[in-house]
Amino acid sequence: MQIQVLYFAVFRERLGRDTEALEVPDGATVADAVTALAARHPIVGQLRGHFRVAVNQAMVDEAHRLAAGDELVLIPPVAGGNDRVHVAILDAPLSLDRCVAAVVTPETGGVCTFTGLVRRHSRGVTVERLEYEAYAGMAEKVIRALVDEIEAEVPGARLAIEHRVGALAIGDAAVVIAAAAPHRAEAFTACRAAIDRLKDRAPIWKKEFGDDGAVWVGLGP
Repeated sequence: MQIQVLYFAVFRERLGRDTEALEVPDGATVADAVTALAARHPIVGQLRGHFRVAVNQAMVDEAHRLAAGDELVLIPPVAGGNDRVHVAILDAPLSLDRCVAAVVTPETGGVCTFTGLVRRHSRGVTVERLEYEAYAGMAEKVIRALVDEIEAEVPGARLAIEHRVGALAIGDAAVVIAAAAPHRAEAFTACRAAIDRLKDRAPIWKKEFGDDGAVWVGLGP
């Protein structure tokens, strides 16, 4: 099926166009469309997590299903908005490079990163896959708040975080964090604090599928 994509501001300027048609499979989601656009236009992939998406003039999340003839718009940050902090909940592969790019400045002396992967064994059982579910809007607010908190506590620290939702296979990245600071000690401190507080506070749940059945981690079957 075909949808129409509209571009404004930085996208219109970088791509040299304000609209284009995009073919997507029946039942495709916004995430599928954005992934297809990122393959066609590198700038879309580079800025993923820094823009919102509207379909037929209404803001939607990446799980929204598209219909033939839909009008999809990539919405860059508006003037006056604070987009300095990069936080994203995605049902698409994460990008550590994107997080690093969001925190490095001329004042950076060290960058510490963390990547949480889906592992084969957990709780003494063999894991087949994981499924993450999030209250996405609240999760982003909680993570932004803890980023602000840690940056206020650790001198010169800057943080960026992406978390995956949906079905993940063994070896997939579930969370990526980049912490930059003028000195390495502060970068390490900020990165460790970010993953510890995220796991404690963010409304993101993990269901583990293994050889003993399926379990919501922390709650039991």
